[in-house]
Amino acid sequence: MSTGIFLAIMAAALMHAGWNAIVKIGLDRLSTITLVACSAAAVSVPLLAFVDTPLPASWPWMAASVALHIGYNLALARAYEAGDFGLVYPIARGTAPLLTALIGALYVGEILSPAETVGVLVLVAGVWLMAARGRIPASVGPSAVLPALTTSLFISGYSLSDGLGARASGSASSYTLWLFVLDGVAMLAVVLSWRGRAAVAPALPFWRNGLVGGALSLGAYWIAIWAMTKAPIALVAALRETSVLFAALISVAVLGEPLKLNRGLAVMLIAAGVTLIRLA
Repeated sequence: MSTGIFLAIMAAALMHAGWNAIVKIGLDRLSTITLVACSAAAVSVPLLAFVDTPLPASWPWMAASVALHIGYNLALARAYEAGDFGLVYPIARGTAPLLTALIGALYVGEILSPAETVGVLVLVAGVWLMAARGRIPASVGPSAVLPALTTSLFISGYSLSDGLGARASGSASSYTLWLFVLDGVAMLAVVLSWRGRAAVAPALPFWRNGLVGGALSLGAYWIAIWAMTKAPIALVAALRETSVLFAALISVAVLGEPLKLNRGLAVMLIAAGVTLIRLA
């Protein structure tokens, strides 16, 4: 992986952590996700005038990705209802890169080198440790674990779909912008049909936060999709998870939270995994 692509993915991870910090505005998760998705679509619409329409071969991948993104949003909301963050997040975000690497090797033909594989494993271990908060209650069962695993399947699915779709589109930029427009429209339609206006109205006063978060979300995933056209999808998917590292640094430097032992060890693991991937 070239230095330019590597640094771009790191910038995308920082942007991802940034928009997640900006939209912590007290809404329930589904309303927040809808706000960001609609805001990103609003930012994307005027930019469509500056890109070509994606090639026809990419539209089935884009349609699949929109469906997978909606599934991801709903599954994640369900997972958080069944289990707390310390259980759901490491399972969902940590398992997804492993699935992406496995599926990518079996069906896309992108086989990672031994060094890259070790790097991904070390980085994922750091993500799990970074997100872990205390001991998982013994009472937690499949009702929490299964939705988290389902969420990881959706993450892996849309990562592969978008990587392959962007490669077939002729332009990663046009694919990304059309994807975000369709995703925002579809997410709004699903939420309105499910919960009605009551799910949308509370988010309206936070439209400024939504626009900033939506722009950062668009930029972060735009870079990731572009990178997937230049490097193995599994490596890009794994490096994107360094967003948890930037989120931890933001919490320490900006919010004044203490850097606990498990997070310190996680930082070292993630840094080691990133280094192995970069040097492979």
